[in-house]
Amino acid sequence: MLEDGEIFIGTSFDAEGARVKGEYLDLKLANRHGLVTGATGTGKTVTLQVLAEGFSAAGVPVFAADIKGDLSGVAAKGEPKDFLVKRAQEIGLDPYVNDKFPVVFWDLFGEQGHPIRATVSEMGPLLLSRLMGLNDTQEGVLNIVFRVADEQGLLLLDLKDLQALLGYVADNAATLTTQYGNVAKATIGAVQRQLLVIEQQGGAKFFGEPALSLSDLMRKDPTGRGVINILAADKLMGSPRLYATFLLWLMSELFEQLPEIGDPDKPQLVFFFDEAHLLFDEAPKALIDKVEQVVRLIRSKGVGVYFVTQNPIDVPETVAGQLGNRVQHALRAYTPRDQKAVRAAAETFRPNPKLNTAQVISELGVGEALVSTLEGKGAPTVVQRTMIAPPAARIGPVTPAERQALMASSPVAGRYDVTIDRQSAFEMLANKAEGAVVAAPGGPAPQQADAGALDSIGGIFKSVFGGSVSGRSGTLNPGQRVAREVTRTIVNQTAGNVAASIGKSIAGSVGGSVGRALVRGVLGSLLRR
Repeated sequence: MLEDGEIFIGTSFDAEGARVKGEYLDLKLANRHGLVTGATGTGKTVTLQVLAEGFSAAGVPVFAADIKGDLSGVAAKGEPKDFLVKRAQEIGLDPYVNDKFPVVFWDLFGEQGHPIRATVSEMGPLLLSRLMGLNDTQEGVLNIVFRVADEQGLLLLDLKDLQALLGYVADNAATLTTQYGNVAKATIGAVQRQLLVIEQQGGAKFFGEPALSLSDLMRKDPTGRGVINILAADKLMGSPRLYATFLLWLMSELFEQLPEIGDPDKPQLVFFFDEAHLLFDEAPKALIDKVEQVVRLIRSKGVGVYFVTQNPIDVPETVAGQLGNRVQHALRAYTPRDQKAVRAAAETFRPNPKLNTAQVISELGVGEALVSTLEGKGAPTVVQRTMIAPPAARIGPVTPAERQALMASSPVAGRYDVTIDRQSAFEMLANKAEGAVVAAPGGPAPQQADAGALDSIGGIFKSVFGGSVSGRSGTLNPGQRVAREVTRTIVNQTAGNVAASIGKSIAGSVGGSVGRALVRGVLGSLLRR
């Protein structure tokens, strides 16, 4: 499947059925993105598997969503079934060798793969607004909430942190309005209700720590093959907004974190976005513009993005114009919209004078496609009617036992399986509220330090002296009294303001420094540099 820096896709034939030539995807131009389209049952998943196998064999890691479970078979060695051997003979694939490829399974729900998590701060207000379906006013309030979190050093890790901060902003709406603009409690209530919907759809499992490290998606096995990362998405498709937002977040993270490398000899990672229409359905123009920007610029990071969808008009023209490598399976022109899609698909190819492209699109059989890839200096090849090569690995899903065995031997086994719930906005705001209740009757004495800060710093001494050092519970022994006084001194020397220490904590977690404003990328995700 791999030959001289090119991935073999299939063999093209002329109108009389004679072979024309092999059709290849040039690895040097694979980061110029691609589009795989076609009606249900025409062979898109097999084409995706052939491309994934080719990239893996070339040492390029792959990330792909497995909508139906069929793609998981790439982890198991294929069998020389008669129809596959016949196809190999027809297209001149000799020898046709069965193989299997290194795979890591992922699952946002942690059931059919290793859990994938992101923090709320990393996701950012723009993508969260898209996830929750917020209107412009609600999105504006959510931006204020994130601004408050960033400025006050409140870590937003999971959904309970965001709920707590929304409540805090609602309680202090009058004060915050003068600084940030109108903050209506009714609007915050609407955002909170949408957040509950996300929780009920299982979104709470996605937000939290440990957050996904991109380096775990860019692995190679000991033989130098790229690991194929497969996201179990059959259950996830029940929450289409969560699916689309997650993949968009992942693409954004790749864009923000990877360095510029120009045009490499082969991509660093290839990203397949199946059911791509879900990304653009009802998406505001501002978001589509940002997606177009990311797709256009991520090429120089060595990342190839391949959209997979049923209808080519599902992808906006501004984005589709960035997709140079194309595989078009059959489309059925039963409705006016279908006929429009056929014409649109035909017009995007470089014409072949020996081929009526629009007519052929409706005549293609299963496993056939119109193929045009980039060559030379980036010009598209003339479109050709092509029989797609048979995969080397299994066609069809792995068994549950095979999946579990692969997960147990995975290079990331145990790394993401246990959720970490460290101190963040929820706990910080709870401590702040508790301190306010304690101080309410008479107010703190002038020399008294912040109770929450005492507990935080006093925790260092707790394991040595035992008990609480804040003086709020129990009788202190002499050692505890010493610890309390030392703690008070430390806290008071920071001018009684624990925000500085919290600021150091959040700055450390994102690679920043105290006093420097947190920076968000083009899609609103937190930059970790």
